[in-house]
Amino acid sequence: MIHNFNPGPAALPPEVIARAQAELADYHGTGMSILEMSHRSKEYEAINAAAEANLKALLGLSDDYRVLFMQGGASMQFALIPLNFLPAGSVAEYIITGSWGEKAYEEAQRIGNTRLLASTAAEGYRRLPEPEALTSDPQAAYLHITTNETIQGVQWPAELPDFAPAPLVADMSSDFLSRPFPAHRFALIYAGAQKNLGPAGVTVVVIRQDLIERGRKDLPVIMRYATFAKNNSLYNTPPVFAVYMVNLVLEWIKEQGGLAAMAERNARKAAMVYEAIDTSNGFYVGHAAPEARSLMNVTFRLPSAELEKQFLSDAQAAGMVGLAGHRSVGGIRASLYNAVSPESAAALASFMREFAERYG
Repeated sequence: MIHNFNPGPAALPPEVIARAQAELADYHGTGMSILEMSHRSKEYEAINAAAEANLKALLGLSDDYRVLFMQGGASMQFALIPLNFLPAGSVAEYIITGSWGEKAYEEAQRIGNTRLLASTAAEGYRRLPEPEALTSDPQAAYLHITTNETIQGVQWPAELPDFAPAPLVADMSSDFLSRPFPAHRFALIYAGAQKNLGPAGVTVVVIRQDLIERGRKDLPVIMRYATFAKNNSLYNTPPVFAVYMVNLVLEWIKEQGGLAAMAERNARKAAMVYEAIDTSNGFYVGHAAPEARSLMNVTFRLPSAELEKQFLSDAQAAGMVGLAGHRSVGGIRASLYNAVSPESAAALASFMREFAERYG
C-alpha cells in the first residue's frame, strides 16, 4: 500500500478516482468521455453549475457570493487581486506568516501601494502575529492573509481574529474545506485545487458580489473577475476535467458528513503525527510553535541532514511518499489533506517511533 503525503498535487479520495474511472470512457451515456466533451454542452454546464452550488452549500453561502473556476493557480491570483481591487490612491494590507504570503505581497508591490501589516519572518515563520499587531486600516482596499502555509506548517485558527472592516481576502489553497470556518467574513477566497479539492489545473475563487462590482473596468477582459462571473466561468474554455473532479470531491465531502466531519478526521490524523514528534525526546523537532501548528502540513527536522536523508529513504521503502520538505527549507513535511486516510497517518506515526528508536 502507498501512503501519499505529497504536498500538491496530493492524494485524492479513492472513491472519487473509482467513480471517475467508471465514467471516463462514457459519461452518463453520452458515448463520449468528459475529456472530449464541449464545455458548451448541457452535460458540462450541469457539472459546472453543480460544482458552484455544492461548494456554496458546504460553506453556507447565499447568492451574495459567486464561485469561479479559473486557471493559473494561486500565483495568478497574487497578481489579479491587486490588479482588480487596488486602485490608485488606495493601499492594500498584507499579513505574512510564511513563504506563500511573501510571494503574494511581493506581487502586489509591483502593482500598487501596499502596507505590511504584520510579519513573522524575523522568527522564521514559526508562529502567528500577536493580536495587537493586527489593527487594520478600515479604508484599506483589502486585507490579505494566507490561512495555511504549506512550507512552514503554520495555520491560522478557523475562528480568525477580529480584523478591521476592510474586505478580507485569503489564499486558502492548502486548507480550504478542511474544517468549518466563517466563510461570510471573507470578500474573496482563492484556492488551487490540487491539495484538498481535486487535481491540478483549476483554481477555485469564492467572491462576494459587491467586490466583483468594484473591480476595475479598464483591464483586459480575461483578467477581470466580472468576466468570469458574468459568463459562469465559461468565457473561455475552462479546465473541464479538473472542474468535473472538483465536483466529485465536493460530493464526497458531503457524503462524509461535510466540513465538521473533515475537521474531526483531520484533527485526528494530525494528532497522531504531532504526538510522535512530541514524545520523541527531541529526536524530532517541529518547526511551528504548538499554538500555530498546521493540521494540513506537519513540518519537522531530525538531528542531522544525514538522518533526514535516511528517514526519507526508509519511509520510501515502507511505502510512504512525498515526505521531503520544500526545497527552500529542507527537513520533513507530511501533508495530511482531506483525502489522506487516518490509516496512513497512523502508519507514519508508527514508522516515526520505530525510526527514532533505531537511530535515536
